[in-house]
Amino acid sequence: MSLQLPPLTALRVFEAAARHGSFTKAAAELGMTQAAVSYQIKLLEERVGTPLFLRKPRQVVLTETGSRLAPAVSDAFDILGEAYAAARAGSGGTLCISTVLTFASNWLARHIGSFQMRHPAIAVRLDTSSHMVDFAREEVDIGIRSGDGAWPGLVAHLLFRAQYTPMLSPRLADSIGGVKEPADLLKLRILDPTDVWWKRWFELANVPIDSLEGRPDTSMGSQAYEANAAMAGQGVAILTQKFFTNEIAEGRLIQPFDIVGDDGHAYWLVYPEARRNVPKIRAFREWILPEIADFGG
Repeated sequence: MSLQLPPLTALRVFEAAARHGSFTKAAAELGMTQAAVSYQIKLLEERVGTPLFLRKPRQVVLTETGSRLAPAVSDAFDILGEAYAAARAGSGGTLCISTVLTFASNWLARHIGSFQMRHPAIAVRLDTSSHMVDFAREEVDIGIRSGDGAWPGLVAHLLFRAQYTPMLSPRLADSIGGVKEPADLLKLRILDPTDVWWKRWFELANVPIDSLEGRPDTSMGSQAYEANAAMAGQGVAILTQKFFTNEIAEGRLIQPFDIVGDDGHAYWLVYPEARRNVPKIRAFREWILPEIADFGG
């Protein structure tokens, strides 16, 4: 069954007029006369069967029906624009991914080769930063974020839980005759003792946490850096185990206890709802979700 849609020109004029709140400004943007804009709006209102604007002196205001229609029309033109740009670029282009350093270095860098082999025409650019990217203002296609998955206007796909547990080098553990019980960790230097994960983990392990007080704050701002310090024997780090499976398998880090904390946060693949069908975003989504599942996400 074919859809009964109004003329595309009328919809385009409506979108511009709704965005500007002015027929005059819409006409200037579209290279039309104000009379032509008014005609297209009238044509659309006749097709809809109800007014879309309230005409006031020197301005127009959306009616209730117009207010419901405007966001959907705007999103539709965004999708068309993205699809057209992607079609002109073919199946390639540059995919910009914003992600935190640890995910980039300890997971994505180790797996991205298979994506690039599958999609050789897509170049990948990583932007490693802890700040919350603004998709409306920054040239970023997708993000990998840590949080609860609730970001208005964004699609969020769960990758894996941000569970945490202490890790250290075998050599450091041997320096105190081995780590046999959770309280033994307090005999060693704790990396970033102010991290709330430490408090929660020791509570799970039924260890008094007052011994954390007064210790030097050695925060490094990233699990990747803290893991490197731990492998060098500089202290005990509290880390997300899924990022360091290679280091554990190779014996550079040990996870002395099965006690794992979970504060409800996770790592998510995110992108604007209106861009879900952009080919390079769809290609990355269809690659990373099964890749994470195979990884044990």
